[in-house]
Amino acid sequence: MTSPYFQLEQDLTTGVARLTLNRPERMNTMDPGFFPALRDAVRALDDAGQTRVLVLGSTGKHFSAGMALDVFAGDNMPMLDLSTARKRQAFQTGLRRLMACFDAIDGARFPVICAVQGGCIGGGLDLAAACDLRLCTADAFFTVQEIHIGMVADLGSLQRLPKIVPQGVARQMAYTGERVGAERALSIGLVNAVLPDAAALAAHAADLAAQIAAKSPLAIAGSKLALNQARDHGTAEALSQMALLQSAIFDIGEMERAIAAWKSKGAADYAHLEPLPR
Repeated sequence: MTSPYFQLEQDLTTGVARLTLNRPERMNTMDPGFFPALRDAVRALDDAGQTRVLVLGSTGKHFSAGMALDVFAGDNMPMLDLSTARKRQAFQTGLRRLMACFDAIDGARFPVICAVQGGCIGGGLDLAAACDLRLCTADAFFTVQEIHIGMVADLGSLQRLPKIVPQGVARQMAYTGERVGAERALSIGLVNAVLPDAAALAAHAADLAAQIAAKSPLAIAGSKLALNQARDHGTAEALSQMALLQSAIFDIGEMERAIAAWKSKGAADYAHLEPLPR
């Protein structure tokens, strides 16, 4: 699948999909059309049930410079008109719909690996924070850019970063807009690994994706659901949900295949997840 914003490739044999931002001439900036295109692509993969892991990367020098600044100027200003109660209500609804586009990544049944090269700026950080895992090149940096243009980051960074990095670090990033380099990002847990260059990043992401795709997709989906629940709820509530979840997805046949593959040091043949009803 090709869109004006990204290239989407899917390997049905391995279950690994790759979504690559492909507007390097614009530093992979995001305009309003980007968000529903990304949401629809991720949901289509989830609906089909054949994707076991998604690698989200980019082309060019930077992962993403975030929202295109021309969104805030000229002919686009009517969409930002807050002059009346009705217009403010419409603005709120529109913003929630933008937020939901990144929620599609967080809510997908498969893990999403974000491979960052160069700058991960503003909306790019919102996008990366919605992913399960983040990897980056040695020249990568992360910044809450919105504070530099007099606005509050509003697409998920301020909500997700404090659950990824220490609270004080998230607040410093939000208040100063400082650039967090690759090694610092690794030390605070924002990324899982730092690779020397884009080629090494792609190879590492592919290897990690292959490891995940080789596991039971049912167990992976259940693990993601449980981890998200634990992130957003207290321990007692998350454990209560875990009991219900396990009763729903516990599968002896799946376990037998996994155990046999583990003992033989081979690969198990797992069925894909069920497609979602339309």
